[in-house]
Amino acid sequence: MARHTDSVCKLCRNEGVKLFLKGSRCYTTKCAIERRRYGPGQHGQQRKKNSEYALQLREKQKVRRFYGLLEKQFSSYYQAASQQKKVPTGLKILQLCECRLDNVLHRGGLVPSRAQARQLISHGHFEINGTKVYTPSYQLKAGEVVSVSENSKKLVKALIEANPSPVVPQWINTDLDNLKTSILNAPQREDLDASVKEALIVEYYSRR
Repeated sequence: MARHTDSVCKLCRNEGVKLFLKGSRCYTTKCAIERRRYGPGQHGQQRKKNSEYALQLREKQKVRRFYGLLEKQFSSYYQAASQQKKVPTGLKILQLCECRLDNVLHRGGLVPSRAQARQLISHGHFEINGTKVYTPSYQLKAGEVVSVSENSKKLVKALIEANPSPVVPQWINTDLDNLKTSILNAPQREDLDASVKEALIVEYYSRR
């Protein structure tokens, strides 16, 4: 499986926004983008005039990197979203990203980062409705309850105590005392980051 082996802080600096890829470090003054608010490399501080295509590409890359997805995974979400008619394509892409198991664990405050959530899921530390799951991309549905495996509770409690928990969104229900989380419904547009311009992502894939 392909994976990013360079510093993830360079990804934040390249996109010009915090992608929260380093867990608790992102909430401190040690965060790279707090110290150097310009792109990495020798040309990072140069001002650039982006074309329409460049704006679309950067928005797609920003969201893809935010959720820690490979290009093939992200483009498959676009294909799935474009084939349904009930929800706007851009919103559906974001809903598919948000309802991933690794993202819900992070959003719900059980795990400090999506990358760490993916590692713990693949090692069998979580269950859905009492059954162990090993797939970080699992699409959670309303009513499904994610819990910590009995042998992993000590590990997850230590992570919660050592790292600041993000604000839990209203569409997620988390019980930190019992180490459980679930989604109440798919997030609506007002529940998501207002700075994301999903229309640019749709335009990027539409022109390919």
